[in-house]
Amino acid sequence: MTFSPVGWAMRSKMDGRFQELREKEARRMADQTTEEILVNASPAEIYEVAADIERYPEWVSDIKQVTVDERDGLGRALRVTFRAAAFGRSTTYTLLYDYTHAPEELEWKLTEGDLTSVLDGKYAFSGVKGGTEVTYHLEVALRVPIPGFVKSRAQGRIQATALRELKARAESLR
Repeated sequence: MTFSPVGWAMRSKMDGRFQELREKEARRMADQTTEEILVNASPAEIYEVAADIERYPEWVSDIKQVTVDERDGLGRALRVTFRAAAFGRSTTYTLLYDYTHAPEELEWKLTEGDLTSVLDGKYAFSGVKGGTEVTYHLEVALRVPIPGFVKSRAQGRIQATALRELKARAESLR
């Protein structure tokens, strides 16, 4: 049996195509939810808290460790690895942050995850009378199958907790 470089190249190309298909399927199966909360702080104050990713372990109860793997030209956390509590165990995932619409939005996409194949989301900050409306959009797909009602309950808890903790942190710094 012989192996040719052409065969290896074709296999690598096909593996890439299968990976793309798997990613599209995961995205198709991802659940999306959006939650909102009113915070008694300015959009700039809340954005500052949300964008200070290295301090998340101080105020986000499920985040146990944050490692900034890469920074952008302005020194902001660009690629970040998290260790967090999830489903009664520890999970590790890496997010790539997008500051294109800063300070009105903070967006991220999953690049690696042990339990998640999709963990993409964004915070949007809109000034309103009485403070800021924070909208949290989250798209999640897990690598392990779990019943839909368990997944949606967990996703709702994640969002509600994240918004409550963001609100508490932003308001405590005023």
